[in-house]
Amino acid sequence: MKKIIHALFIAIAILGVSKVRAQTTDTVKTAGWFHHQLAGAAQIQVTYRPSHLGQLNQILNNNGIQSLGANDVWINASMSHIHGRWLFEDGIGFTPITTANDGDFKAQYNQYQLYTRAGYNFSEDPNLRLFPFVGLNFSAAVLNIQDNTRLKSTDDFSSEILNSTSSKTFYQPNFGIELGAGMDYLIKVKPKNMGCFTVQRNIPIGLRAGYYINAAQGDWRVGDNYSLQDGPNRKQSAIFVSFNIGLGYEVQKQ
Repeated sequence: MKKIIHALFIAIAILGVSKVRAQTTDTVKTAGWFHHQLAGAAQIQVTYRPSHLGQLNQILNNNGIQSLGANDVWINASMSHIHGRWLFEDGIGFTPITTANDGDFKAQYNQYQLYTRAGYNFSEDPNLRLFPFVGLNFSAAVLNIQDNTRLKSTDDFSSEILNSTSSKTFYQPNFGIELGAGMDYLIKVKPKNMGCFTVQRNIPIGLRAGYYINAAQGDWRVGDNYSLQDGPNRKQSAIFVSFNIGLGYEVQKQ
């Protein structure tokens, strides 16, 4: 485990050094944006954000399909980028699949998201970041229906090709705005010297909390982007809380 963490730190540091070298000339001339340093982290974030599936479950029940369970936990991989007091964060994530299965019909539901955030650190403590942030979130819900009765009604290959079945996949795009605040505590790790650069390594552990505003909700779609009317249309606006842990770096020119 120690070797893996060490290798990850080196990979992140090399990426940081390459960026610093690319910017060194301009920085020296202008006293620039980075002030001879670059910082950030590779992170894992686990988020709780409730999904309102009551309307969807009612439609499934009306068609003889059992209700889906909760789909409220998001698992995200993200990167943070620190420029002075400004903090930028981008990430991609998903929810584990929730399933309803009564033997005849099987329904599976999960979600995907892509997000970006910008915040400002008000803390004077070099080992602590406290920042409000605003973010943009692009997501999609995916519902897969498997009709086992009709799907398995024949064992002949040719007959199965044109077999009539209710099996299909639905999806719905969404756009949201995130308003919140975050905290990171930095556990310092022994710095590493790399030529004319020093990489100060750290392990950021923190929280994010706020409110997700479902600003725009697309129609449910099926097949080749075919739009459907009268689908579940309840807004997915909700509070969210995230636990954050990562591998951080700060590259400084000696």
